Amino acid sequence: MGNNTTMVKPTGRIVLDNQGIHHYTRKVEDATTMYAGRLLLKGTNDDDVKVGTGSNAAVVGWLGYESTAKKYRPATISTIYVINDQADVFYGPGVVFIATLAGGVTAVPGTLLTGAPAGCLSGGAAGTDDIVATAEEAVTTTGTTTGACLVRSRI
Repeated sequence: MGNNTTMVKPTGRIVLDNQGIHHYTRKVEDATTMYAGRLLLKGTNDDDVKVGTGSNAAVVGWLGYESTAKKYRPATISTIYVINDQADVFYGPGVVFIATLAGGVTAVPGTLLTGAPAGCLSGGAAGTDDIVATAEEAVTTTGTTTGACLVRSRI
């Protein structure tokens, strides 16, 4: 699929294009860096999720926002979830949404992205890394500062 340079980040939500999206609800096991758009792994129990690097088969999807029940939804997309929240988890190849790039990453449209610490994304190489998304816009982060980036899911 070609990159669309006219895409604009949504405001107050994270999903831009939900064609092919699938949802389910899981309990937040560990709230550390549990922000909307982060890469999720299976937690200790079958109904738990936690953020992770995505470097193994335990990847279960992305942490949602707008489809989380209002009772558990953080105040904004920049607000962290808390332990035991019942959060929306989404996945689906082709879904376009706002993810978080790790610090020190330069992405341009088409950059392959793999899991990084804290559920963030960094540049990856096909055949070497588990590619979970493709950048849809140019974003550069510096040092340890993370940044929002429009991506297209590959999981």
